[in-house]
Amino acid sequence: MADPWLTIIGIGEDGLAGLSEASRKALAKAETVFGGERHLALAEVGSRGRPWPVPFDADIVLSCRDRPTAVLASGDPFWHGAGAGLVEKLGSDEWIAHPAPSTFSLAAARLGWRLESVVCLGLHAAPFERLVPHLARDARIICLVRNGKAADDLAKWLTERGWGASILWTLAALGGPREYIDQHRAGLFADDIAGNLVAVAVLARGTQGMPRSSGLSDDLFVHDGQITKRPVRALALSALAPRPGERLWDVGAGSGSISIEWALCGGTAIAIEAREDRAANIRSNATAFGLAHRITVVTGNAPEALAALEAPDAVFIGGGLGAAIFDAIWPRLAPGTRLVAHSVTLETEALLGELQQHHGGELMRIEIAHAGPLGRYRSWEAARPVVQWSVVR
Repeated sequence: MADPWLTIIGIGEDGLAGLSEASRKALAKAETVFGGERHLALAEVGSRGRPWPVPFDADIVLSCRDRPTAVLASGDPFWHGAGAGLVEKLGSDEWIAHPAPSTFSLAAARLGWRLESVVCLGLHAAPFERLVPHLARDARIICLVRNGKAADDLAKWLTERGWGASILWTLAALGGPREYIDQHRAGLFADDIAGNLVAVAVLARGTQGMPRSSGLSDDLFVHDGQITKRPVRALALSALAPRPGERLWDVGAGSGSISIEWALCGGTAIAIEAREDRAANIRSNATAFGLAHRITVVTGNAPEALAALEAPDAVFIGGGLGAAIFDAIWPRLAPGTRLVAHSVTLETEALLGELQQHHGGELMRIEIAHAGPLGRYRSWEAARPVVQWSVVR
């Protein structure tokens, strides 16, 4: 860190006046300064400035290696900025960063919101569905958006989903002389906002939002009947024990409901499904829940479709388990990997019994009945029993 060639500088709408002395010295020393056209104008770097290519390519910065270089980014370069994408390609002695207050910090300061209680999302290059897991009554959300039109689109999106009573604040040019903040109701939003809007803040008002417990209603998923039903799904997720950052293999994924609920806990999932129509349902569900970035759909048959996959932290096999599939999966699992398998057939139940006897774990028979009409009365209608085997490698 004694003499890094690259300085990553966070800059706000107040331009040079808001930069630290260290940032100004690095700018003055830099032979080349990369950034958006707006950043370059704020920093007044003249002919040394080079606008980012579209699409963004970090390699253009690396071409200046070992020569004094600066990169400009809005606010905090490591919060939805270019910082992390750059430094992951660099040694720790090659760079230094001087962040400025982030857009999220400035927005919270203007609205008087506790930033630690606010959901902060970058939606300038992501679908509005990323909001779905976070929408709850009185939730406070700050979103970075691409432009003024996106604010209008977001208001319409919220209204169509029952959140039209939400309060929106449009925040432009925060921290600079052209700063502008306005308040709106989502369902009545009619402003034609031009230019590069910075952010939209949302105080969610509307429906109750999505429950966060395991075992979401089956009606929330697109499916053709091939779905792990809600009570059984809750038991499966309990045994899978999802943790943030972990990877699931969902083998024979059907509707993808297990993958969806796993990803809602902060992990990623690879859903393996042989039928293309069901794979399409999984993609549709992942998109609707705002989880398309966390769920990868692989169309193919196990075990062949598993060959090139990265090792999982947990595996769920919802049906169709055979000895060949187990023999292909088990040796690839690292110690500590959880495996949960379900069976509704006598043949697979017998296999699970043998596997439990040989490898240990817990074998459980799940029998559920629902009340239904029987003439003028009611009676219990039993569902097919499910046998669950859960084991840690």
